[in-house]
Amino acid sequence: MGVKYLWEVVEPCKKRYPLDHLQRDLISVVRRNKRVCVDLSCWMVEMHKVNQSYCATKEKVYLRGFFHRLRALIALNCSIILVSDGSIPGIKVPTYRRRLKARFEVADDGGVEPGKQTSLRRNKGSEFSCMIKEAKVIASTLGILCLDGVEEAEAQCALLNSENLCDACFSSDSDIFLFGAKTVYREICLGEGGYVVCYEMEDIKKKLGLGRNSLIALALLLGSDYSQGVRGIRQEKACEIVRSVGENVILEKVSSEGLAFVKNKRNSKKQIRPKKGTLPLVAVNGSSHDPEGLQEIKEVIDAFMNPKCHNADSNTVSRALAEFTFQRTKLQEICHQFFEWPSEKTDEYILPKIAERNLRRYAILQSRSTEVGVNRPLHKLQVPEKCPVSEIIKTRKVQGRECFEVSWNDLEGLETSIVPADLVERACPEKIIEFKEKMEAKKKKKKKPKQKQPKSKEKETSSPSKASSLIELSLQLQQIDLSSTSDLATSTIEEAEQEKEQQKSKKHDYLRLIDSPAKENSSIGWSTIGKFGVGSSSYSFYPETEVIDLISPCPEARSRNVSRSYQEQKSQEQKCLHHKLENVIELSDSETDDDDDDDGEHCRKARELRMFLQNIRKDVIR
Repeated sequence: MGVKYLWEVVEPCKKRYPLDHLQRDLISVVRRNKRVCVDLSCWMVEMHKVNQSYCATKEKVYLRGFFHRLRALIALNCSIILVSDGSIPGIKVPTYRRRLKARFEVADDGGVEPGKQTSLRRNKGSEFSCMIKEAKVIASTLGILCLDGVEEAEAQCALLNSENLCDACFSSDSDIFLFGAKTVYREICLGEGGYVVCYEMEDIKKKLGLGRNSLIALALLLGSDYSQGVRGIRQEKACEIVRSVGENVILEKVSSEGLAFVKNKRNSKKQIRPKKGTLPLVAVNGSSHDPEGLQEIKEVIDAFMNPKCHNADSNTVSRALAEFTFQRTKLQEICHQFFEWPSEKTDEYILPKIAERNLRRYAILQSRSTEVGVNRPLHKLQVPEKCPVSEIIKTRKVQGRECFEVSWNDLEGLETSIVPADLVERACPEKIIEFKEKMEAKKKKKKKPKQKQPKSKEKETSSPSKASSLIELSLQLQQIDLSSTSDLATSTIEEAEQEKEQQKSKKHDYLRLIDSPAKENSSIGWSTIGKFGVGSSSYSFYPETEVIDLISPCPEARSRNVSRSYQEQKSQEQKCLHHKLENVIELSDSETDDDDDDDGEHCRKARELRMFLQNIRKDVIR
């Protein structure tokens, strides 16, 4: 929680930065990236509050959110220090028990007075402690170690920030300013339009006139984890009182006089004493006549000014500040154990971020080398020896931002990924130049028209074989045409002769029938024939002795009897002719296709030839 209403007090100093604010070029030669401390308990509580259902806890939704936050910070080339809570300070034990709704006193029979409590070890088997352990395991596989604090995690973060061992702290506890923090990130939002909410102590001093001492005095008035504060006073009035006293003398005044300068008419004549086992209730008119109240105030001030933490030069802090390698195989195993992810999915999440971090480190090296003009040893700067980008494949736009899809060098398990275009421009501008040249060459190749070669005598003389082949082809077609027409003419002549002979035979039979003795007996029939105009062609098919019924309709004409051998011969000739035409058409198509690109005259002749052949083919089929 921290100090009551303190976030509302410092609201005018609130700033919102994009996520890119977390990456910057540092002035220091050794450190090249931004280092942040994270109050691990605050992050886990925040992500656990998002969904507290049984299914969300079973599927470890809070741990997934923690993993995605870490990979986002890794992509921004941030060095992360996780800090966990240690023992509970003795002065905070009443608040801790009240939050857990415990129904027991600090000691039996009131043996322990307020302010005399010792620190309390946390329950390592609780559900929340198990969540903290899981977060530590998954962070260690990413090369991030956790620093276990002595007591308060936010106090340890503030110490590292005040000693310039980190650039900022992630915490939602407002009392981190009272421990000496300079820059605090209260919120972080990932995804499209991601941002961080930042508060800086310099802004609080300039805009509000409140320094660290004034904020501790506000904690005594408004209440915090260490004191209940003064009843009936609001933040506006408390800020006004603290400013009236002054930043430099406010703590001395409170330590010597208590809170006698706080004038509250309702409680001015009452001595308010805290109950046993509860927070020390600061008296409104604390003075030398109330030494117990002054002692409690001094303990609260000392808890904020001198918290129990690891020293900045200790081995524990040095080990936490060291960088460790990314353990890909172990991360795959942990993600499969916690989230049931296959190894491919884990690589898809983390490898592009690792590659982007390497590219940012290389960009920092390039910028510093350009500014200083000296090539520094690469192993000291902890950056890749060569540009990690192999080539740019194509341009992309992600969430309205210009990006490049690039291929990577010497990164196992990752071939391509998408990175911001401005990052590639800072790290390896020569790759962008190569990509633009390649794209321009492709555009020219696409726009280049197909040039037709001009007609010239050299080309005509250079291809006599093609011209001769066309002449031979035309001669063959003429021969085929003449042979087909001659065959048709002979067949029509033979048919005409056969018809003449049949007519002569019919006429002869007709005359014989007229001269026969049966004429007298059949005079009626013949007169009928002449009456109805029946010709010899319809009568010649019947024998002489047959009597014809002229009243009935004429019989159907019988088809001509054509020999089977003649039909077979005719069909074979048509098949041979059709086969020859197909061969000639294929030959003409292949040759004219070859000539299409070389000579316009050949193209025109080829088209005329194809149309001519198609007409011949239709006639043959008919």
